Order: sequence, then C-alpha cells, then structure tokens
Amino acid sequence: MKVIIVEDEIHNYRLLRGMVEKLRPEWQIVDWFESVKSTVAWLKNNPAPDLIFMDIQLTDGISFSIFDQVNVTSMVIFTTAYDEYALRAFQVNSIDYLLKPIKEEKLRLSIEKLEHMVLVSKEKPESTPDYKELLQAITSGEKKYRKRFLISGATSYFKLDVEDVAWFYTENRVTTAVTYQGKEHVIDLTIEKLEEQLDPDLFFRTNRSSIVHINAIRKFENHFGGKLILRLIPPFDEPITISRLKATEFKEWVGK
Repeated sequence: MKVIIVEDEIHNYRLLRGMVEKLRPEWQIVDWFESVKSTVAWLKNNPAPDLIFMDIQLTDGISFSIFDQVNVTSMVIFTTAYDEYALRAFQVNSIDYLLKPIKEEKLRLSIEKLEHMVLVSKEKPESTPDYKELLQAITSGEKKYRKRFLISGATSYFKLDVEDVAWFYTENRVTTAVTYQGKEHVIDLTIEKLEEQLDPDLFFRTNRSSIVHINAIRKFENHFGGKLILRLIPPFDEPITISRLKATEFKEWVGK
C-alpha cells in the first residue's frame, strides 16, 4: 500500500506517520505535503497512491479544492478538527474521516475498513466520490445531502442510490433501508445520523424507528387520538403510526 499524507502541522504529521508505521509497517509512506499547491503539483506528476490521509484545513486553503484541480482516483481518509467538514466528507462516501486529535484505535478501525473493502472487491470501490461536486456545494453554501450508500454484499460491495429507497427502519439498533422492490440492506448509521443526512423535502422522520420517502406514501388515514396511519409502497409489515403531535407537521410536509 503506497500512501501520502497531506497535513500542514509537522507535529500532527509525525504523530499520524508514527501510528501508521506502527499499525502497518509494511506500508510505504511515499511523501508528505503541507499545502494544496504542493499536493496538486505532486499528484499531477506522479502515479496515484493507493491511499491519501488528507487534512481539510491547509495553509493555503481547504483541501477539497485539490479535487477541483486534479482527478484524484486514490482512496481518501480525511483528517480534521472540525466536525462540519468531517460530516461533509463522510456524506460523499469517503473511506472514512478521523477527528483530531487522532486516536490510534480509530485509525486502526479506519485501516481495517479500507482493507476489508479491497479484500472483498479485489479492486477499489467502483464509485469514486464526486469531490468536485462537494467543493461546489461548500463554496456555494448549499446544504449537502447524502445521495448514495456503499453496501457490503456477501462477496462484493455495491452502490445503493438514496432515490431507490422507499423507507428506513431501525430494530435492535440495526438500521435497514428498504427499496421500492422490497429488498432490504443494512446501513451502517443510526436512525438519528441518517435523518441528518437525508433531504427533508423528500424524507420524513415518522417516529423513533422509521423514516419514509414522499414517493413511498400511498395514502394515510386518521387514527384514534389524532394519530395517523401510513400505507406505504411496498407495504410495511406493521402499520407506521404518526403521533398526534407530529400529525400537523406531516400534513404540511406532504402538501409542500
């Protein structure tokens, strides 16, 4: 595994490099860069590394601008002290992100996640995140919502587009996406985190355990106590109930 590190603070670079060398001594750390400019110059003139550890805040700007200047095909693990940027990175399906100060255990988990993906698929993930789109969203101030999920199958990984999901539900702390064809896929997010990453014009948190897409609602009916019962496409095993307190909000959402 050939690796480069993009980090503008030498102390953080040394700490990260030391942890990587301890956890994966067989990996080759090819180089280290402190700025957007130097990183772009190197990527334009050298074969792409397998992995880039990339700080988001650099001396000459936000590292997302790198992807506006050069086509990055490497897998990326972002490092940052800022949750807002980390979340944006996560929403476009980067391999992972590490919040500073970086903990060795979290780094180990990120590395193992990456290695598992490579082992199962025998190649890099088939869908490279659209970093240019991400940069445009950040500079325009546009809210970035999740568009896809990376799903682990029995022998490979595949992409699940958000637009193909009718609803999500959680049971025993496991979150599952259900498609319009009735297929179910486990999502590695809590229902609370998932709600933050979905477009609220399209998805509604109906109760503690479910989120539905507007196009999955066939009809809804009045229920006792001012509650509502949803009828979905495809049908759900049990009726989805909306409380009296959320009923008005739900009706306004449907009628937007």
